[in-house]
Amino acid sequence: MKTFNKLSMKAVLATAFTIASVNGAMAFTACQVTDVGGIDDGSFNETAWKGVEDAMSEYGIDGRYVESQSGSDYEPNLNSMRDNNCDVIFAVGFLMGDATKAAAEANPAQNYSILDYLYDPTIPNVIGQVYATNEGGFMAGYLSAGMSNTGVVGTFGGMNIPPVTAFMDGFAHGVAHYNAAKGANVQVLGWNPASQEGLFTGNFESLDDGRAFAQNLYDEGADIVMPVAGPVGFGSAALANELGPDALKIVGVDADMTVTDPERSHVYLTSVVKRMDNTVKAVIKQAMDGDFAGGVMVGNVANGGVALAPYHSFDSAISAELKAEVDAIRAGIIDGSVNVGG
Repeated sequence: MKTFNKLSMKAVLATAFTIASVNGAMAFTACQVTDVGGIDDGSFNETAWKGVEDAMSEYGIDGRYVESQSGSDYEPNLNSMRDNNCDVIFAVGFLMGDATKAAAEANPAQNYSILDYLYDPTIPNVIGQVYATNEGGFMAGYLSAGMSNTGVVGTFGGMNIPPVTAFMDGFAHGVAHYNAAKGANVQVLGWNPASQEGLFTGNFESLDDGRAFAQNLYDEGADIVMPVAGPVGFGSAALANELGPDALKIVGVDADMTVTDPERSHVYLTSVVKRMDNTVKAVIKQAMDGDFAGGVMVGNVANGGVALAPYHSFDSAISAELKAEVDAIRAGIIDGSVNVGG
């Protein structure tokens, strides 16, 4: 178990840190417990931590994190943060649901927030942050169908859990929407939204699995693949880099992968972005203002919590017509005229 305080690493925060130290303690501390992907996963742990860093910069607060090496670390890590005078504790990921519930119920005066999870009924001292990634996945599916040369696209996940399959549902329905609009027959490999069955690596760590699953989909004809498996997707991008983006393109998830993975930026057609940094920062502000209340915070296309990343190196390769269609779909998702459920 590794615990870090990143404040001293941020030169821009030196003044705020000095003032707080003179007063004897930080006025407010936000803490994060990662899942096994780690703080620098290039995915949701890192994006969530950016929300803490942004709050540190803008509000002059303290920020700490602890990395979990296995699932057995979740509850002890949450408890260690409780003992470190954290005003709000962020648990990152669906797999931390049980541990966060146990910690929150045992410590009703402590504020918690969990990403990619919600409780029904809600817990008074927990805000569940969830994201309508099916909306972004829908746009990515439509775009991928329009850009595929083989008429076959694919997707796979890390585990068959809702925060993963939401991306895959949207992707498949977006392809179906393209087929209906264009009279096309683009196939989706790796996921069936009707049966909720598909391809899963069973982990969020193995780059070798990312390569192998993308290779299998490529061998079956897919020329665009969306891995929904955190750092596993870097293995898929490595394969695309070797084959060349004319042969295989990747759709990233969680963060804009052209920024996160700059060495292979040329293989990413786009990314379905979850703005966890925005929602984490919003929860911190609520807690600072005394407005923290348990419940659910939903990030979607309309409020900027979910987005499709820029096309970057593929911008000139995507036709103006296809870009306009994706833009129209985005507008339709916002006004309710486009049904992302199929």
